[in-house]
Amino acid sequence: MALEAIRGELTVAELVAKHGVHQTLIDTWKRQALEGMSGIFSGKAEAKAAEKDGEIEKLHAKIGQLVVERDFLAKASGR
Repeated sequence: MALEAIRGELTVAELVAKHGVHQTLIDTWKRQALEGMSGIFSGKAEAKAAEKDGEIEKLHAKIGQLVVERDFLAKASGR
């Protein structure tokens, strides 16, 4: 629906009647789609994905550290 709204072939009122969705939702989805597209073409999406991958690596490292600490403490306490 966002693409239909962006194309402008139908009015928002016609899209509401066609899909049975409130006008506010169509406007919101259209705005979000346009904002998302600008991020894709500006390279922000790639930077965000790289940042997310970095965060995932940090979290995996922290999980590994915590597992080692847990195992060490379990051995030290005799469990």
